[in-house]
Amino acid sequence: MNKKLSKFKQDVRGLMPFIAPYKWQLFGVVFMIIITTVSLGLAPGYEGAITTQLWDDVNTSIANDSALVVHFNEVLKTMVILFGFYMAKTVSQALGTIWLTNAIQNAMRDLRSAMMSKIRRLPVRYFDDHHYGDVLSRITNDIDAISNALQQSVTQVLSGVLMIVMALFMMFKTNIMMAWIAFLIIPFTLLITQFVVRRSQKLFRAQQDVLGDLNGTITEMYTGYTEILLYNKQEESIEKFKTINENLRKNACKAQFVSSAIGPLNSFVTYVTIGTVAVVGTIKILNGQLTVGNLQAFVRYIWQVNDPLSQVSNLSSQIQSAFAALGRIMEVLNETEEVAEKNPCERIDTVKGNVSFSHVKFGYNEENLMNDLNVEVKSGQMVAIVGPTGAGKTTLINLLLRFYDVKGGSIKIDGVDIRDMKRGELRSMFGMVLQDTWLFHGTIYDNIRYGRLDARNDEIVEAAKMANVHHFIRTLPDGYHSYINEEANNISQGEKQLLTIARAILKNPSILILDEATSSVDTRLERMLQDAMQKVMKGRTSFVIAHRLSTIRNADLILVIQNGDIVEQGTHESLMEQKGFYEKLYNSQFKEEDE
Repeated sequence: MNKKLSKFKQDVRGLMPFIAPYKWQLFGVVFMIIITTVSLGLAPGYEGAITTQLWDDVNTSIANDSALVVHFNEVLKTMVILFGFYMAKTVSQALGTIWLTNAIQNAMRDLRSAMMSKIRRLPVRYFDDHHYGDVLSRITNDIDAISNALQQSVTQVLSGVLMIVMALFMMFKTNIMMAWIAFLIIPFTLLITQFVVRRSQKLFRAQQDVLGDLNGTITEMYTGYTEILLYNKQEESIEKFKTINENLRKNACKAQFVSSAIGPLNSFVTYVTIGTVAVVGTIKILNGQLTVGNLQAFVRYIWQVNDPLSQVSNLSSQIQSAFAALGRIMEVLNETEEVAEKNPCERIDTVKGNVSFSHVKFGYNEENLMNDLNVEVKSGQMVAIVGPTGAGKTTLINLLLRFYDVKGGSIKIDGVDIRDMKRGELRSMFGMVLQDTWLFHGTIYDNIRYGRLDARNDEIVEAAKMANVHHFIRTLPDGYHSYINEEANNISQGEKQLLTIARAILKNPSILILDEATSSVDTRLERMLQDAMQKVMKGRTSFVIAHRLSTIRNADLILVIQNGDIVEQGTHESLMEQKGFYEKLYNSQFKEEDE
């Protein structure tokens, strides 16, 4: 329990920097709440005074056996005062709500910005270990949970505490004995709330976690929708969704059921208290120790104690969801970031493209995938990387781009260790075309220009021509101004690939990386593309992963990777003469294509 309390305090402290800039607005909210509370706290006494005045007028009339005379002037004066209290309460409540809304929404905006900024600084490893849907859920659903809780609970909790203090003060001022009876509501309510919250908090955390899983599953299914249809996995996908959805329902039901028990239990305590106070108060009225108006006001004060307690109790589920969401958000904000860059950083003014891997060791976990990888790549060479699935081909590129850092050895470009360079400057040297294309909602101009934002339109057209996609673009109704939709499914996969290649060409990088770059292009188009890529790769270092036979055979250097290490390297002819692993790999994978 101490660990949980310590983590909760730590999470709340983590939220404070986002709230602090708007403290003056929050102070204004507190001031408005005080006005509201005082107005509501004083009102029952004056309401009771009206009842007492009318009661006294009736008793006087009965005692004197005369016509009923009501002192309307006194009643009217009291009603004017009550109107002032209610008006002050209304205005202060409205102003407090406006200021609170502004402060909370600004703080949530800053929190979202901090989350996005943090995500940009997280290592690739984090996204390998977490579903995109879960990360998205933390930025959207979890922050919304905190926003809603703060928006609705801050004023109610604060005003509730002040209202309870004010009501208790007025009750003790009215009658000490009855006040002590009413006071028992508070400890009983706190005990009930503590008992329920202890049992429901873990349920709300489970609910938020399952909600993240649900978002991850939906994202996964949506992005793979065509594959699901292709393999007739609709029923399995629906069942998977139903399972997680049912799990969310169960956790939500348990959490809401347990937390909702607070309200009825507290109401029972309140009604018992009112009944007891009514009996004691009636006896005191009969004995002349209490007025009818005071008893009426006293009952109103009991409700002013019960209402805040009930409201906070009813908000307990929302507050607990917010605490669970806050914990998930702080997990992201407290995540270990990428290794800090050295200061000052090394710079390469003119990149030649010499790349060396020296005694590189690396593993995604405690066990190393690469134990002693060594290779020298000269400027302008075209290097093909081949090997069986899982051998470490993509890992080699991830290390070169510093998506991961080596555990031992070094990787150098033009003699400079890449760990001594700024990541941004390092990655600006590279152009990359992946098998999995990425295009965004915008025009074709915008998507190609993403490679170099200051590029002119004529340079974009020239890059498209080199990538052999210019003719296709010209056939579109709006040409280069045609929009790619949000899912990028209004053009074919091959056309997407060509656009990403045009983007890489436009960037004019010093080092080029092609990862299955032509896997989605037909044979005729691939030959045209190879001619263009030969022009692009000429004079610059390039790495080609698991390309088709034509590219592999033309490579200046072929690296054969097995179990994370380079087992053979050389040209196609020299490796075939060795009759080693490459020769077997070639015969098994490429011979039919060669024939």
